[in-house]
Amino acid sequence: MQSFSRKCIVAVAAILIFHRAGAGETNSPLTLWYKQPATKWTEALPIGNGRLGAMIFGGSRQEHLQLNESTLWAGGPYDPNNPKALAALPKARQLVFAGQYDAAAKLISSNMMAVPVREMPYQTLGDLYLDFGTNAPAQDYRRDLDLATAVAGVSYTANGVHFKREIFSSTADQVIVIRLTADQPGQITFTTGLSTPHRATVSVADADTLVLSGTNGDARGIKGALKFQARVKVLATGGNVSATNDNICVTHADSVVVLIAAATSYKNYHDVSGHPDAITEKQIAAASVRPYETLLSAHTADYQKLFNRVQLTLDTDEPLDLPTDLRIANFLNGNDPQLATLYFQFARYLLISSSLPGGQPATLQGLWNDSLTPPWDSKYTININTEMNYWPADTANLGECVEPLTDLVLDLAKTGERTAKIHYGAHGWVAHHNTDLWRATAPVDGPNSGMWPMGGAWLCQNLWEHYLFTTDQAYLKRIYPAMKGAAQFFLDTLVEEPTHHWLVTCPSLSPENRNPASTNTAITAGPSMDLEILRDLFSNCIQASEILGTDKKFAAKLAATRERLAPLQVGHVGQLQEWLSDLDMQAHDLHHRHVSHLYALYPSDEIDVRTTPELAAAAKKSLEIRGDQATGWATAWRINLWARLHDGDHAFSIFDFLLSPARTFPDMFDAHPPFQIDGNFGGAAGMVEMLLQSQGDEIQLLPALPAAWPKGSVRGLRARGDFEVDITWQDGKLTSATIRSYGGNPCHLRYGNALLSIQTHKNQEILWDGQSEKVIEKDTPLPFRP
Repeated sequence: MQSFSRKCIVAVAAILIFHRAGAGETNSPLTLWYKQPATKWTEALPIGNGRLGAMIFGGSRQEHLQLNESTLWAGGPYDPNNPKALAALPKARQLVFAGQYDAAAKLISSNMMAVPVREMPYQTLGDLYLDFGTNAPAQDYRRDLDLATAVAGVSYTANGVHFKREIFSSTADQVIVIRLTADQPGQITFTTGLSTPHRATVSVADADTLVLSGTNGDARGIKGALKFQARVKVLATGGNVSATNDNICVTHADSVVVLIAAATSYKNYHDVSGHPDAITEKQIAAASVRPYETLLSAHTADYQKLFNRVQLTLDTDEPLDLPTDLRIANFLNGNDPQLATLYFQFARYLLISSSLPGGQPATLQGLWNDSLTPPWDSKYTININTEMNYWPADTANLGECVEPLTDLVLDLAKTGERTAKIHYGAHGWVAHHNTDLWRATAPVDGPNSGMWPMGGAWLCQNLWEHYLFTTDQAYLKRIYPAMKGAAQFFLDTLVEEPTHHWLVTCPSLSPENRNPASTNTAITAGPSMDLEILRDLFSNCIQASEILGTDKKFAAKLAATRERLAPLQVGHVGQLQEWLSDLDMQAHDLHHRHVSHLYALYPSDEIDVRTTPELAAAAKKSLEIRGDQATGWATAWRINLWARLHDGDHAFSIFDFLLSPARTFPDMFDAHPPFQIDGNFGGAAGMVEMLLQSQGDEIQLLPALPAAWPKGSVRGLRARGDFEVDITWQDGKLTSATIRSYGGNPCHLRYGNALLSIQTHKNQEILWDGQSEKVIEKDTPLPFRP
C-alpha cells in the first residue's frame, strides 16, 4: 500500500513538474521553434552566459550539446612583432608614392608582416552527449528557444510518454543547466559522456560526475599554454545513477538535472596561471545544492534585466503557425513583420549571451564555434566585423555589453605600444585588421588585408560612441588614454602625399579591396576611410580633452593636423571617392562587399543628408554602384547606410534579402556564408536606424520608416545624450513619442520637418506627438538608468 501511494505521489509530482515546464510551449512572437531536431550546426540553437555557451541539437534518441568557453583559444602569450619592419618602412612608402604598389606589397610581405603571419584561432571545448538508448519514434516533436527567458526546450512523445528538456546557461551560477522531465514516473534513462578534439582525458569523479581535463591546441608555432576543464554533474530524482568507465548512466529516474561547468587557466593576455579545476569544482558544488527552480529564477532574473528593456511590435495579421525555418524560407514571398521583430530580439539575445562584463568580446562567431580551425579563426576582425558586433549595443539598450570590448581596447593600447615602436618607430599604439585572445596587434595574414593600421582607431570610435550614449565622465576618463595613444601614433606616422601635400596614412589600404591603380594588391596611400576615421578620432580626443579639462596643447596639435588631412572627394560619376585619385570606376570589383569609404555616412556622421547634402548624394551614388546584395555582414552595413540616407523602403528591401535563406540559416544565424554573427548585429542596428537616429545634435523619430511597417511601436531604444525613447506609429505616421532624460542634457527632437528643442533636467519625461506646439513635460521616477 505504501509503495502504491508513493508511486501515485511521484506520478502526480512528475505531471505537475512537466506541466509547469511545458508552460513555454507556445508560439509566442519571441520564440524560435522547429518540428525536427537539428542535423547541422547551423540548425542548432545557441545558449550562452557571456562566457559558457552551447549549441543544442535536440535529438530524441541522442541529445548533443556542442560546448564553448570564451577563453579557450589556441596558443599562449606571444610577441608577433617583426624587428625587420621599421627598416623597410621608408622604402615601402617610397614605392607607394612612386606608384609601384605591387613592389611595395612584395616588400611588405617579406619584411613587415607579423611573425607568425597568422593569429591564434578560437576553439571548441568539445561535446556532451545524452544517449537515450531507444529507437522509438518521436511524435509531436518540438524544439524551441524562448528569447523572453533565454531557455531552450525539446519535447516529444515516445512509447506513450511525453518527455521534456529545458536548457539554459546561467550567468548567476556560471553553469549550463539541463533538466529532463516526463509525464510518467521512472521513464528517464540515458548515458552521458564528454568528448573533445583537444589533448584531454575524461574521468569519473564519484558516481555522478564526469571531468574532462586537457590543454589547448598549438597553432602557427605557438605552443598551447592553457589548461582547461569541464565538469558535468548528474542529479536524479528517483531511479539510479552510476559510473561506467568514462560515462554516467541514469536509469528509471523521474526527473534529472545535469550541470555543466567549464573554465581555463586564462587570467589575462599575459597570465595563464589560473586553476580551472578549482573553478569548476566550486561552481558545480554551489549550483548542485540549489533547487532547479532557484537556478532557473536566478538565470531568468539576470537575463531579463537586460533583455526586457526593449519591446518592439510590428503589427500584422499574419499567423504564427509556421516553424521558424519555414518562415525564413518564405520571408521573401510575403511580408512577415513578426519575423523581423524576432530577428531583432534574437540579435539582442545573442549579444547578451556572448558579451557580458568580465568576459571576452563577441568574436566573428560570437561565443559559438565547433572547430579547432574555424573560418577566419573566429577571432576579432577589427576592420569592420568586431565594430559591427557592437553597433546595436547602445541603441538597443544593452550598454553593459560594451564592457568586454572596452577591456579589449584597453589591452590593445598596451600591446599596441610595442607594435607602434617596433614597426613604425612611433609613440602611442596601433592595431591592424585583426586581433585575438592574446591581444596581438601586428599586421597579419598578408599585405592585402593586414597592412591597415586603423583597427585600433576604429575601435576607439566604438568606445566614444558608448560615452555619447551614457555621458558618463568616469567612463570617458577611463578610455581617454587609449584614445589619446591612438591619436598620438598617427601624429607620428602621417606623411605628406606628393600631389596636394595632404597628410595621409602610408602604407595602408581600403579594407580588402584591391587598389585599381595596381595589378594585384590593395596597398595604397591615404584611402578615404583612413582619413574619415582619423577626423573622428582627432575630433573625439579634442572634445574629450575639453570635457576632462586636460591636454590643451595636445588638442591644439590634433586640430592643426586634422585640417591637413586629405578631404572627402567626389569623383567624375558623382561617387564618393574611395581612394585619393578618382579610380572607383576602374575597380577590380565594382560590387566589392566592403563599403569602407562610406564609413563617413555610417557609423560616423561626417556625411548627413541635411548638413552635407552633396556628400550624401555622392555616398548614395557609391552605394548604387556597389549594389545591394553582398555577404551577410556587408548586406547589413548597406541597410544602415540606406537608413542614414532616409530611404526606408530601400533599406527594407536589403533587409528582405538579409532575412532570406540566402543570408540567414534555419537557426537565424547570419550566413556570411559560412556563419558570422556580425550580420545579425548589423541587421538589428539597421532596424533601429530606420526607427530612431540621434547623430549630430538631433533625435530623429522614424527617419526611415519603411512602408512594410505601417503600424507599430517600440519601447526603450537609446539615443545619444543619455536619452531613452518610446515611439508609436499608425498608418506610417508618428502618433506619440516618449523621451526619458537620464542625464538632463539638451534635447532636440525632429519628426520630418517639425523640430522641438528642450533643455531637460535629470529624470524628466517628455511626451510629443510630432507637432512642435504640443509637448508634455513631467518629472517621473525612472525605473532604471542603463
